[in-house]
Amino acid sequence: MNTAVKIAGFATALAAAFGGAYGVGSAVGPSGAGPAPTAHTEREGHRPDGGGGARGGSGGEAPVGGLRVVEDGYALDLATPRIAAGEEAELRFTVRDGDGRPVTAYRAEHGRELHLVLASRDLATYRHLHPVRAGDGTWSAPVELPRAGDYRVFADFTPDAEGAGGITLGADLAVSGAYEPAALPEPSPRATVDGYTVTLDGTLRPGRESTLDLEVTRDGRPVTDLEPHLGAPGHLVALRAGDLGYLHVHPEGAPGGGADGAGPVVSFTTTAPSSGTYRLFLEFKHDGKVRTAAFTVTAGAGRGTDAPAPGAGHGEGPHGH
Repeated sequence: MNTAVKIAGFATALAAAFGGAYGVGSAVGPSGAGPAPTAHTEREGHRPDGGGGARGGSGGEAPVGGLRVVEDGYALDLATPRIAAGEEAELRFTVRDGDGRPVTAYRAEHGRELHLVLASRDLATYRHLHPVRAGDGTWSAPVELPRAGDYRVFADFTPDAEGAGGITLGADLAVSGAYEPAALPEPSPRATVDGYTVTLDGTLRPGRESTLDLEVTRDGRPVTDLEPHLGAPGHLVALRAGDLGYLHVHPEGAPGGGADGAGPVVSFTTTAPSSGTYRLFLEFKHDGKVRTAAFTVTAGAGRGTDAPAPGAGHGEGPHGH
């Protein structure tokens, strides 16, 4: 076989190999590509699961939010991707629509156009902020985080647009400084904060609706005059350990259980999107101040879907209101 024939044969084989590889690449899609965003049909706070965003798999898991920076044509543009631990900074961001334009029209949910939640990846630090929106659509809020590490920023909102539902977008925030990750607290049915004791009664069930009752006491006596907080007796955020999947749920009933207020039990109905460990952050208001009690909760974990869901501990620092 002469040299020309050999070269022609090699070129033919090489073209076939590259053609096959291209076909495989086209079939599986680009590296790291995720599933297409799912449409929202209900507001997070009004769903049984309380979540929004992509579903966690094909096993019928309840939807969770905050796992994507872009969803349903809306994007979270975080202009402050890093801050320093222990120093006050201004966190700035913009929500953009599918054409890249800043969103300036929102529907108020629980008294606010947008709820901003910050949580460290180890779930030891938690903040719930209510930023201010400028006329050009830029949001800003002062924040001081005591510990270095990786954080997740969650923007929970409903655009004032036809057919738009509730959306929770998430983005990463780096906090510089000496990093010492904290271990997740061990389970316990009680958490204490500022002299208050909160007792959790209920079970967190993967894929099944369940009720969580949280009773607030102080000095051994029930607190019967809880004050309305964001138009409700209390506020609950749940984050899944590992990926920080976000569930935003609200209590059953209305605030103001009588002349003295509401309480001492605040009930929530929710569904865990999957088995695993979660961190629950209960916000309640009393004596004019919002406090946050936190629980570590296990759903499933080999003990069945009716496994107890107690936890212990409380988030660091003041509440961002």
